[in-house]
Amino acid sequence: MNHLPHSATPKPAGDDLEKAPTFLRAFSVIHAALALLFVCMALVLLVIAAKGTWAVLSTELNDEAAQLVIEAMGVLAAAVVALQIAQTITEEEVIRTSHISAPTRVRRFLSRFMVVIVVALAIEALVATFRASHADASLLLHAAVMVLAVGALLAGWGLFIRLNRSAEELEPEAMQEAKREDHKLK
Repeated sequence: MNHLPHSATPKPAGDDLEKAPTFLRAFSVIHAALALLFVCMALVLLVIAAKGTWAVLSTELNDEAAQLVIEAMGVLAAAVVALQIAQTITEEEVIRTSHISAPTRVRRFLSRFMVVIVVALAIEALVATFRASHADASLLLHAAVMVLAVGALLAGWGLFIRLNRSAEELEPEAMQEAKREDHKLK
């Protein structure tokens, strides 16, 4: 691998894409289109949540209104997930044009998605818990399983990071390369 000296100035972001083979540029374009679709879906979810909020504000504030607020929170959580996925795809696959091969890249890429997934599931578990406690107590088991799933994901993610750390130590140059690529996001 050819690495820049640590003191070298980084290349502009467009250089990587211009030198990439045509099929890799096509993947970047497809990833950009996917990211744009995720943004569109997030905006649609935001409109749906806003309509739900308006419905709450135009009705009597009671248990039914609380349910509508809880449902709007769940929709907003899904919108945040869609935006975070769009951002991750854009930064990792379009701007950086990085191709996941080194343990450092895998950890960083997977960690970004895991943050989004864990936060979204935690919010959904909270929404399910509120919904079950107000509407149907038989749904509490479903909410508890979601909370356990969040815990299992966090534990698995922590184990992955711990085990991946030893692989990263075998390739310190990959970590330096990944850090140099971060300049494209500033």
